[in-house]
Amino acid sequence: MRDLITIILAAGKGTRMKSQKIKVLHKLAGKPMLQHLIDTVKKLDSKKVIVVVGYQGEQVQKTIQGENLCYVYQHEQKGTGHAILQAEEILKDFQGDVLVLYGDTPLLTIETLQKLFKTHVDSNADATILSTYLDDPTGYGRIVRDKDGRFLKIVEQSDLASEEEEKINEINTGIYIFNNQKLFKALHQIQPNNAQGEYYLTDVFNILLAEKAKVEVMKTLNSNEIIGINDRVRLAEAEKILRRRINERLMIKGVTIIDPETTYIDEDVEIGQDTIIYPFTFIEGKTRIGKNVLIGPHSRIKDAQIGDDVNITNSVILESIIHERVKIGPFAHIRPGNEIHADAKIGDFVELKKSIIGKGSKVPHLSYVGDAQIGEKCNIGAGTITANYDGKNKHKTKLGNGVFIGSNSTLVAPVELKDGARTGAGSVVTRDVPANTTVVGVPARKFKENKR
Repeated sequence: MRDLITIILAAGKGTRMKSQKIKVLHKLAGKPMLQHLIDTVKKLDSKKVIVVVGYQGEQVQKTIQGENLCYVYQHEQKGTGHAILQAEEILKDFQGDVLVLYGDTPLLTIETLQKLFKTHVDSNADATILSTYLDDPTGYGRIVRDKDGRFLKIVEQSDLASEEEEKINEINTGIYIFNNQKLFKALHQIQPNNAQGEYYLTDVFNILLAEKAKVEVMKTLNSNEIIGINDRVRLAEAEKILRRRINERLMIKGVTIIDPETTYIDEDVEIGQDTIIYPFTFIEGKTRIGKNVLIGPHSRIKDAQIGDDVNITNSVILESIIHERVKIGPFAHIRPGNEIHADAKIGDFVELKKSIIGKGSKVPHLSYVGDAQIGEKCNIGAGTITANYDGKNKHKTKLGNGVFIGSNSTLVAPVELKDGARTGAGSVVTRDVPANTTVVGVPARKFKENKR
């Protein structure tokens, strides 16, 4: 294959999005739409990706970075041809091909781009256009062919000259591959002969044909791929299509999704075989989930690591590590920074924050555990609170192995309860508790059995 460099046009303001954020940074399945496109192009083995930015270009560059990714600026909006010219300094000596994409078409698949590039190379074309068919082509440029099916021209909607042209339903997607040197030679010949006074990239094809260059057209039958996202309605449509793809890919690999229409999984999520996901579950970011996990319904997991055989019901888990055979929920809130070891249980209406829960330990219900380290086989009674904040600073609570905390106890940090320590119900623990010692009361003191 010949060398390929990609140009992504992302300089438009996207005013129809009605947003202070530039269009290409709006997210689909957890990632900015521009990032989706860049990730796809990298699979094509593009030697470099050049992004043409303008409005909020600094924010785009700050948000999306990567190897072999560079940015050029189009400071004046003078059309698509003018936008490509901003990359000329980088490409002036490049002898390969250039793929041109739009930053608001994140649904393009690697399979379609591979076929487009192969068509371009195999036919020895100077330019190749990606087209598709639409039942209603209104608003799109039409691909006009001669009687033998060869490409003649692109006619924009406003320039349709006959009823025959209006009936054409093969449209120009705006996705092209060019011989780099011939592209820039033609770009310098186009003129802004239109009402907007802009330099249109599509004018290049007339110049190439006049010079007897070879222009090919490759059709894709999947018109969903070329959806351009111009407003929130299109954004929602694209989100639905992308999530369907993600869910289908996971199901083919052995994940059971009870109702794909109400299950929302981001693209970078990984899920093991025989995991079952119930409706109204959101799995986001770079979450990694093991095998034979049961999730949902009504759960949210973000940037978490979940081990095998875990059971999560009606709960929220954020940026935490959950080891194998843990049971969570219903209605647990696992905030960022927790690690829950194997065979532990986090029950209903429990909130965890920056805590370590030891193997086989249980926090069954109605408790807050923050900035705590809990050993193995501990039992935390209902209503237990780790009072970790003194009004100025956060402090840590430490429990050894086999500690038993009675219901409605308050552990006032900093405090440590050693192996086998116990608290009576309603105790307020303000001092460290030695191993195998029971404390009760407010403030908690060593329990002395009444002997008669």
